[in-house]
Amino acid sequence: MKMGKKAKKGNSGFDDNGYKKNVTSQVTDGTGKFKKSFKHHQNSDSQAPVIRKQVEPETAKYFSEIANLFESQGVDVEERSVICGNALEEARGKEFELATDYIISNTLQTLLDGCNLDNLCSFLRGCANIFPAIAMDRSGSHVAETAFKSLARHVQDTEAYTIIEDTLKMICKVIVVNPLDLICNCYGSHVLRSLLCLCKGVPLDSPEFHGAKRSKVLAERLNLKVSHLDGNDSQHLQQGFPSLLKFLVSGMMNCTKEDMKTLQVDQYSSLVLQTALKLLAGNDQELLHIIPVLLGCNKENLAEGKFDMIVAGETVESMKEPAFSHLMEVILEVAPESLYNDMLTKLLKNSLFELSSHPCGNFVVQALISHARTKDQMELIWEELGLKFADLFGMGRSGVIASLIAACQRLQTHEYKCCEALATAVGSKNETSKFIVPRILFLESYFSYEDKSSWSWPGGAKMHVMGSLILQAIFKFQSEWIQPYILSITSMDAEHVLEAAQDARGARVIEAFLASDASTKQKRRLVVKLRGHFGELAINLSGSFTVERCFNAGNLSLREAIASELLAVRTELSKTKQGPHLLRTLDIDRYATKPDQWRSKQASKQSAYNEFFVAFGYSESKSTKRNKLLYNASMDTSEHEELNIKKDIDGSLISTSVVDDTSSEKKGRKKRKRDVASEDAVGSNKAIEKAVKNFLSSSTPDKKRHNASKQRLKI
Repeated sequence: MKMGKKAKKGNSGFDDNGYKKNVTSQVTDGTGKFKKSFKHHQNSDSQAPVIRKQVEPETAKYFSEIANLFESQGVDVEERSVICGNALEEARGKEFELATDYIISNTLQTLLDGCNLDNLCSFLRGCANIFPAIAMDRSGSHVAETAFKSLARHVQDTEAYTIIEDTLKMICKVIVVNPLDLICNCYGSHVLRSLLCLCKGVPLDSPEFHGAKRSKVLAERLNLKVSHLDGNDSQHLQQGFPSLLKFLVSGMMNCTKEDMKTLQVDQYSSLVLQTALKLLAGNDQELLHIIPVLLGCNKENLAEGKFDMIVAGETVESMKEPAFSHLMEVILEVAPESLYNDMLTKLLKNSLFELSSHPCGNFVVQALISHARTKDQMELIWEELGLKFADLFGMGRSGVIASLIAACQRLQTHEYKCCEALATAVGSKNETSKFIVPRILFLESYFSYEDKSSWSWPGGAKMHVMGSLILQAIFKFQSEWIQPYILSITSMDAEHVLEAAQDARGARVIEAFLASDASTKQKRRLVVKLRGHFGELAINLSGSFTVERCFNAGNLSLREAIASELLAVRTELSKTKQGPHLLRTLDIDRYATKPDQWRSKQASKQSAYNEFFVAFGYSESKSTKRNKLLYNASMDTSEHEELNIKKDIDGSLISTSVVDDTSSEKKGRKKRKRDVASEDAVGSNKAIEKAVKNFLSSSTPDKKRHNASKQRLKI
């Protein structure tokens, strides 16, 4: 069956483009009824509403037959494009009515997905003047999204570039005339964000530019992951339309400048502006013009500190609103260094603790801290927050402290002060340091306890996500700065160490300690407390990594004890996802069949490690790099398998976490979920790692091989 064009009837009342004469766009409520423009829009030139006509019965029947034809799968590939093109020709002049029809819009999506580029661009040009109204409709927005996705498939074709650019330019010119309604509409804002992504050349469903994967944000703030906006993820960029992106963003900003107070606090406009800023990351010239407008001032006044203090106070107060706090996070992330410094010193100075105390505002402070560029900037931040750790913990703002610790570590400033302030916040000078780690592991429990002096380990309770992340960060500092923490974790009772190892969050803390700058003796003091439980820990997904770290930190007798416990549960362990990797890494099969050979190999490895590091000048004082290197060098070649397993563990943390997960903050910001990704960030020198692995490939580290390895590294 072939579907040709239906016999045309006169389109009374429509102009040559198929639109009601002398009318322009307004939003529908998705049911065919029209509602008023966005309530804050005070533009006297507000456009008149579109009159939506009912779809003619004959037209509805025609598109119903088209839908039935495709559903019956009675169309081959060659016919499909032709039928789609013919049907879209039939839609000419009726794009708005068809796109906003709840049923026919689905058929229209199928047509736009299967037609050729000429028909696709012809459809979009035909509805360009009415595009905002289509985009703001519940059904029409899906049609617009489908059209953009279809366009995205053709942008790599150099011959198609010009026709696509001209089509998008027509749409952009219509949008910038009156963008406020579209920006603040729940459907239209999503379509607009897709258009921005298309102009930039990034995937339309890219989560980085649509506000998803919030776990990455925290991972970046805690130095666990490189920012996804560094270089604007250029490896995923396609052919884009940079001039159109600039035209669209600047046009929207110019036309909505008077309504900026509205845009700051509207959730949908905030999402559009966040996407625009992320797409412009690295384009300092554009950002220097856009960001001051978003803050309600201009660049010159912001730099000179001459802006109205009342306006500045209102801007800071707006940062306590969920929508604007989200927007400010992105502003601080993408702002050029000079502009960041102006915001810190002229706008946010002396307001940091006030914002940190707020359920929404504290996220702005976290972003400010995480994107500090210099030690001087950190000095200003520390002056306001450095002595407020206990207060912030008491208000449930542990995310601010975690960001502060990570930033000090990244910029190598105030490291000792951070460690000292944290220890002081969870204890007093009259108490021993043994309580520090347990209290941080159970942050919420401790700070909600009325009589803190009588607080004790709450058996069976889940450990605090941010507390775990804070301790992981602390154990990356030099050992001389974290002695109270080392003493605390090694002084924990054996049953508490076991409970921590069985909790995914606690296990990560133990792993961080075992990879820290602490001495081998201190690490083994903790490992021996898990003796007799390595088998049950290995069967647990998160505990398997702890077992592996314990194995690497142990001497020969400890390693053999761990191997014997794993041998006892080998059958059960081999059935788990992580078991085969662990059994191979620890060479349990060899231990089972040839224990003497296993012991000899372990002793040979340890001797090789010692000789290698002595030869290349690594001393005990630099054991952080050494331990990380030893751990990486002893890994099996199935490294990717381990990383996949670790992602599963991280998922369990992500699903239970927000950046500040106290009950007071959940009430103040229910819709603002923050994911936690607590992946290890173990940096290592690739060349040395390779040399170690090559060095260990021989069973006996004789002098000849040692000299050869040393000579290769010198080269």
